[in-house]
Amino acid sequence: MSNQGIVGRLVLGLRKAWRLRGQGASLHGGGSNVPPSDLLYFRARAMARAGAFDMAARLYQDAVELEPRFSEALERQGEMLDIIGQSSLATEKYETARRIRAGIRPGPPDRHFVLRQRGHFVAEIMAYDAVVRSLKKNTLPYLARGNAYLAAGQPEKALDDYERALRLKRNLPEAIALKGEALLMLGRYADAIQAFDVAFGARPRDADILNGRGIARMALGQVNEANADWQQQFQLLQGNSRAQACVALRMADYATALPLLVSAIQKDPGDPYWQLYYLTALRRLGRPAAPTGNFAMATWPGPLLALHDNRSTEAELLAQADTQGRRAEAMFQLGVVAFDGNSKVAADHWKQVVEHASPSLIEYCAARNELSRLAS
Repeated sequence: MSNQGIVGRLVLGLRKAWRLRGQGASLHGGGSNVPPSDLLYFRARAMARAGAFDMAARLYQDAVELEPRFSEALERQGEMLDIIGQSSLATEKYETARRIRAGIRPGPPDRHFVLRQRGHFVAEIMAYDAVVRSLKKNTLPYLARGNAYLAAGQPEKALDDYERALRLKRNLPEAIALKGEALLMLGRYADAIQAFDVAFGARPRDADILNGRGIARMALGQVNEANADWQQQFQLLQGNSRAQACVALRMADYATALPLLVSAIQKDPGDPYWQLYYLTALRRLGRPAAPTGNFAMATWPGPLLALHDNRSTEAELLAQADTQGRRAEAMFQLGVVAFDGNSKVAADHWKQVVEHASPSLIEYCAARNELSRLAS
């Protein structure tokens, strides 16, 4: 069969995989779900290795169309375009990838370092695949690949790698704690707590373990137990004002959070979320204030700042909350703004956060604490 025929079959196979995924089917055997954009990335890489640079560039473009923030695919597409002589278009792809990376906000600083990272990590996973094949009896490659999967939002694959590491070294605290994070992401909260308990027994001064266990406990409605974990974590984070601010916000302890947020703004004045959380704390302490700083109100979280300055309505805000996380942030802030005038309306907004948001969000934890206090 000619190269053109082989390429055609690959593309047809990918299109069939997309259709199957749209119908809820697995792309691989054994229930392993791989994002279609990642599959395209893999195929594009294979095409590039075979010298089919035009086809590789098109496949990378298809991956970006499925996942517009796939900066790795944009960069690889730029490389292919450079090779085939389209340097101007390649430069555009590089610049777009750079802007995407610059706009990605890291995870909260009170979370495990793996979960503070954001991205696809496809290239890292592929590199670790090769290391795992050559070092099958070593735990480190499994941990590294598991971490890449976890950061990329693929907890099933991460859990599998952590389990493999634990089969090689049964009582490895780091692997047990990361297993807890994967279980947490999968919504298996009781199992996550069990894993965190074991890890904490080996590392009783590990702030990351306390944070993860607190989130799992809060997800199960164990509000007092979750706050107890975060109180311990807060003490262990002395000197890290940004991480401590996030812990205090999870507990809805705005008086403690306020000076830490001032410090966070001073250290990172370009991050609009510190300003947003500062306004949240002021408002919940009965000290309203208008946003300060030069932030773009048209891009997220600008609409949330505009809400505090009475320049955005609920309908306008929710229209711009185009992801699950942003909707949770919007609902939480709507509750904060409504609270002084009508605590019942505030509670209704916070209930929406608890019912629909990920428990790992600061807003979820704060909303559960707010609701718990209103109920007491």
